[in-house]
Amino acid sequence: MNALPDTPRTDRAARLASLRDALASGTLRGARRMINAMHPAEIAGLLESLPPPQRELAWELVDPELDGDVLVELAEDVRAELLREMETHEIVAATEGLDVDDLADLLGDLPEAVTRQVLRSMDHQDRVRLTTVLGYAEDSAGGLMNTDTVSVRPDVTVGVVLRYLRMRGELPERTDCLFVVDRHDQYLGALPVTRLLTADEDDLVTDVLDRDIAGIAAATPAAEVARLFEDRDLVSAAVVDDGRRLLGRITIDDVLDIVREQAEHPMLAAAGLEDEEDVFAGVRRSARRRSLWLGINLVTAFLAAWVVGLFEATIDKVVALAVLMPVVASMGGIAGTQTVTLIIRGIALGQVQSSNARWLFFKELGVAALNGLLWAVVVGVTTWLWFGSWTIAAVIFAAILINLAAAAIAGVLIPLSLKRLRIDPALAGGVILTTVTDVVGFAALLGLGSLFLV
Repeated sequence: MNALPDTPRTDRAARLASLRDALASGTLRGARRMINAMHPAEIAGLLESLPPPQRELAWELVDPELDGDVLVELAEDVRAELLREMETHEIVAATEGLDVDDLADLLGDLPEAVTRQVLRSMDHQDRVRLTTVLGYAEDSAGGLMNTDTVSVRPDVTVGVVLRYLRMRGELPERTDCLFVVDRHDQYLGALPVTRLLTADEDDLVTDVLDRDIAGIAAATPAAEVARLFEDRDLVSAAVVDDGRRLLGRITIDDVLDIVREQAEHPMLAAAGLEDEEDVFAGVRRSARRRSLWLGINLVTAFLAAWVVGLFEATIDKVVALAVLMPVVASMGGIAGTQTVTLIIRGIALGQVQSSNARWLFFKELGVAALNGLLWAVVVGVTTWLWFGSWTIAAVIFAAILINLAAAAIAGVLIPLSLKRLRIDPALAGGVILTTVTDVVGFAALLGLGSLFLV
């Protein structure tokens, strides 16, 4: 049987293992050669996969000419750690030649004195471009854009544009279209390179440009930018100000970073972790970051325990209720998690708004009613077969119905309420939901038990 070819993941794991062996054995020349033969993004991935001592040694082996490109690709925690160990002149040298959007991301991690020195080292034009990007929020189209664009006027011919491009010599990376602007730099549309190459040289740009490729407002949130790229199948897009003046462009590589962050954020936030947290961060720093949400969870657990304690006498008399408590809490927790995940996703995609929230609320309540009836019957019959009591079966039947209804209500209202309060639903929604389903579930089961079984 022929062996399957290595996938990129296994290839990366093999290179990481080889690099670790080289660092451990002290063969630094081989490690240096291995590291600098990689793409900057691969180097960044390897650095993030190394414990701090090996990471520092590997970083020293990186060619200084690659420092800036590698720093841009690193997670924020790891980048900040390496920057703290670098001399000011090394940081300034690393920033030379970086795209304006990448440099804007990097400056946020630099001390103010170093930032001033980096700015002084730039020429006036680049400094103006950087200031323009820094004037917008980091997670907006303006904060993501690169000001390096190629623009042409609508009243020139295709032949003139082609001669201009040949004279220019090179185009910015990932240029799939030129941007057409008037004499006031107002964006009119895009001229795809494919259309430019196939048009007659005597055609005017105004006759061949695509006016349907709209510019993206600089204040547009990053998530909305990603949706526009997906909906319009864009490779690059113009960024414009409120007066439709061309400011820069966003390319697909920037959008892929947004998509990756959106995919990772809910999972990390649900666990109370920060985005791009360093896996190999120190014990004390990691413990300090995680302690907050552990403390919050502890408070909610004590709240649920307090509710249970209110019915201590009932549990003493009807031990079956203590056995069944995890069933009620678990069913409510799972149902609530399904709803809250769906709503958080809808909010992130812009599908859930105040205008349709009412419909969603009643829809999820209907789903909870159907599932509640189905599984309450299953649990009720199982309980009757187990304990031989129709009364206990009826109590848990009702408790499950109540808790699934509460889970549906909480699953819709919690994310919407947190969003209105400008709190990340992915970060706090799970903790609040668990509290609601535990408290309601225990209170329903034990409260009904006190009424009908004691």
